Amino acid sequence: MTDAHITLAYSRDSGIVAIAGGEQYRWAHTALEESGFRRGEAGVYCLAADDPDASRTTVAGLIRCAERHRTSVSTSSRRFIGDAARDIARLLPGQWKAQVEVYSHPMWQGDLVPWLWDSGELGRAVQSCRIPYAATLTDTSGTTLLLVERPGQQLGYLVGAFVPEFLGEGYGDRHAPASIVLPPFPGRAAKAITERYLPAYDRAVHARRTTAVADALDRIRTEHDTWAAMVASGRYSDATPLAIDALGAATDQFLDDAWREFLTVLVHAPALLDRRGPTDTHRPEDTDALARLAGALGDAETVREELIAGTPLSRPERNTRTWSAIEAWITHGEPFLRQARAAVPHQRPALAVSAPPRPLPPGRPAPCR
Repeated sequence: MTDAHITLAYSRDSGIVAIAGGEQYRWAHTALEESGFRRGEAGVYCLAADDPDASRTTVAGLIRCAERHRTSVSTSSRRFIGDAARDIARLLPGQWKAQVEVYSHPMWQGDLVPWLWDSGELGRAVQSCRIPYAATLTDTSGTTLLLVERPGQQLGYLVGAFVPEFLGEGYGDRHAPASIVLPPFPGRAAKAITERYLPAYDRAVHARRTTAVADALDRIRTEHDTWAAMVASGRYSDATPLAIDALGAATDQFLDDAWREFLTVLVHAPALLDRRGPTDTHRPEDTDALARLAGALGDAETVREELIAGTPLSRPERNTRTWSAIEAWITHGEPFLRQARAAVPHQRPALAVSAPPRPLPPGRPAPCR
């Protein structure tokens, strides 16, 4: 492939579309603009196809112009990915928005790697294959899927997901769901996403949240044990005696560190509490513990809001209020984690059942199949 390349495809909505790529993709842009193509959304160039003769003339002119600008031109045998994404989005339960993305320079697709949350073929393809364009599907809850043409195949797509914003980067995460292969038919593709991919995605989000809370509580417990041992012995961890004023400073430092770790619990625990019930593990005695944890979260959230708003809190007041919430979670964390691990994420709306085909009018022969 040359340093600049143009891929042509047909779009039901836009006519003939052209996507520029290559390290010198600007040469392709110049050829397209000089030939009469108009730049549209996401950097996709369009040519109305209302007049077939005029369209053929324009495309022939593009090929000659592209040659002058050292740009190759090819025609895709696939339907435009924007059309495919919009057709799938219309069939998915809920409200989904489709958006085309163009990665003209080969390096641009590398920007996807930290945020692509995938343990399957899509993640490997993004890192090893040229993917000049893709489409995203985003719903009102913030779930964003990435749809690409399956590399090396004439048909089919790959779909995976970007990591939710509240989870940070997704690269290399052991909880990441695996992308799946989609057929080139919108109805079957939407069915695969709804019944296979999204449930796996939601389970992965739940597991990642649970692990984040468990890890934060473990770190707080470790810091607490270190602090308690220091208080009991009157020495630092290296056996050096504490200075006369060191204990108070060490306590303040421990409480500050514990609060920073507890912010992770504040981010993830409310969603997990909303997905459990005390009968999930046949342990109804967990009810009281979970109620205490919910109350502690509310108290801690109030402190956080006051700190963000700049409400003046004395050091003793802040320490007392934050530690009270943190201590409740250290004490009752195990019942919470037990319930969270047994819980099932909320189910998304099911795919609408297609209406049965209408019967043929009387006397009309049925088509051969």
